[in-house]
Amino acid sequence: MQSSRCSNNVFPAPPPLPGPPTNCRRKGFLMNGGSATGENSFVSKATRDLWVRLFEGGYKSDVAIKTDNGGIIRAHSNVLAMASPVLRGMLKQAKGFGQKRLVSIHIHGVPRDAVRVFIRFLYSSSYENEEMKGFVLPLLVLSHTYVVPQLKRVCEQQLEHGLLTIENVVDVFQLSLLCDAPRLSLISHRKIVTNLKAVSATEGWKAMKKSHPALEKELVESMNEGQNRKDVTKEKTGKSNEQQIYVQLCEAMEALVHIFRDGCRTIGPYDKDLKEDQTPCNYGACCKGLESLVRHFASCKLRVRGGCIHCKRMWQLLELHSRLCTDSSSCRVPLCRNFKEKMRKQNKKDEMKWKILVKRILKTKRIGGAPLFVSPNSISSR
Repeated sequence: MQSSRCSNNVFPAPPPLPGPPTNCRRKGFLMNGGSATGENSFVSKATRDLWVRLFEGGYKSDVAIKTDNGGIIRAHSNVLAMASPVLRGMLKQAKGFGQKRLVSIHIHGVPRDAVRVFIRFLYSSSYENEEMKGFVLPLLVLSHTYVVPQLKRVCEQQLEHGLLTIENVVDVFQLSLLCDAPRLSLISHRKIVTNLKAVSATEGWKAMKKSHPALEKELVESMNEGQNRKDVTKEKTGKSNEQQIYVQLCEAMEALVHIFRDGCRTIGPYDKDLKEDQTPCNYGACCKGLESLVRHFASCKLRVRGGCIHCKRMWQLLELHSRLCTDSSSCRVPLCRNFKEKMRKQNKKDEMKWKILVKRILKTKRIGGAPLFVSPNSISSR
């Protein structure tokens, strides 16, 4: 029942089924592939036809398989015993077995035609596409009950690749739990929780609700858990993106101080000897972007606040620096002291927004008055 606890959108990809790949073809063999006549076989056509004739002709058959509604299917005990260990045990316990007389065994609970397709598979290792579509669920049950792993894998593959529908997904899910088919359980569970509204209107859901109310409750809870997990993931992603913005702002502040205090490549204070081929700084692209912004700010004719979006951005960065700087009297970043004076006249609403932003940036990098936000002279004088 653990597989039913998986939730929507967090399912891992199901592992591949055991056995040969579905596209594996050999000379004279068709492995899990469909023929033009709608028949699938694991053996050559000649071998398949031979065994089908033996089954349908019933030559020297010694077993009568009794099904629902009085149906009887003739078969050969040697074939049944070699194909299924369970059928072998049933034959050994049957009255008259080994006495050269007709032996009867019973297979009930599934349609007679499904039993016939099952027995035919034991002979020929083949099946008709239309028969598989009509009896895939009974064949899954029979293959599990009588331990025929090859047919069980075929049923799982057919359900996974097209026969699993909204109408039968609840039945498939319950059978996959009973028939020890974890992959099929995972796939059907995923289909239920992603289409719960449509699935809950089916007859299969209504029947499960009556016969297995605990299973219905568990499916609904698993969907709710999946939605909650999805919301948490979305919230974490949002917080991660927000955190990244604060990290970038912090790096921009450090790069701004670096440019106006130490100089970088072709831009810096007037008393610094700058060289274009000097060793690259630690701020890389951030410094390059700020350099372009500073040059634009110095030459823009629309520098008035609100007149140019690039200049507006520069004004905001300069004000943010001023709020982070601990010693504007000796700071070499332009307008640092001016913005300190402006803070005293700012309305409470704007002031609160800036304080929240500063607090989050400081928390992001835990800088709390780090030396990069003051001048070297002020550091040495402390």
